Amino acid sequence: MATVERNLVLVPGLICDEEVWAYPRARIAEVADCHYAPMNETNTMQGLAEAVLANAPERFAIAGFSMGGYVALEVLRQAPERVERIALLDTSSRGDTPEKSENREAAIADCEEGRFEDLLDRFVPLLLHHEHMSGHLAGGVREMGRRIGPQLFADRHRAMLTRSDSRDLLQNTDIPVRAIVGRSDALTSVAEHEEIADLAPRGRVSIVEDCGHMPPLEQPQTATALLRDWLIYD
Repeated sequence: MATVERNLVLVPGLICDEEVWAYPRARIAEVADCHYAPMNETNTMQGLAEAVLANAPERFAIAGFSMGGYVALEVLRQAPERVERIALLDTSSRGDTPEKSENREAAIADCEEGRFEDLLDRFVPLLLHHEHMSGHLAGGVREMGRRIGPQLFADRHRAMLTRSDSRDLLQNTDIPVRAIVGRSDALTSVAEHEEIADLAPRGRVSIVEDCGHMPPLEQPQTATALLRDWLIYD
């Protein structure tokens, strides 16, 4: 059995609550003391990172999924001396393009104007590998989105509108950086994760096969194995 002991902060994605990390969290407990960051405190990226830091141990590893990757990078920007290593799952180090910003504004409007269910209808199919859309997983993701609700969903989009490009940050960090991505992710590309690994001096990339945007839910065993490997060996 591994004997590595670390503090690990887990940050969820846009449509996610604690459930997205449930499988990995239960299976890496012997190598890491896990702390969940709810990402519901404010609607700015700076404020979300400040909340993580206020509740985190003095030194910690951090894993951010999707939007949580943006938060994790902002945490690293604000307090590099506290972050031991970082895992970035299905995310990007690049700032939003004008098109992405427009899409976020449209999603905020949908939330404010009572079209949240329609938004989920369009959004959930983008998150999963096509083979996972007909089973229980799609329904579970939709229910997780309903638990998040339109107000928090909109606030998280507002926070992402304030985020920075983090490529320079990665170039100047000396901690282990692991980029993990589903091969068929429709929202963040394999190339973006290869870029993360190339930018970071101690970067590595891992690609999860038969998987869309949500490895912790779609391929939980593989995602957990990769996180354990990152925690112990990187």
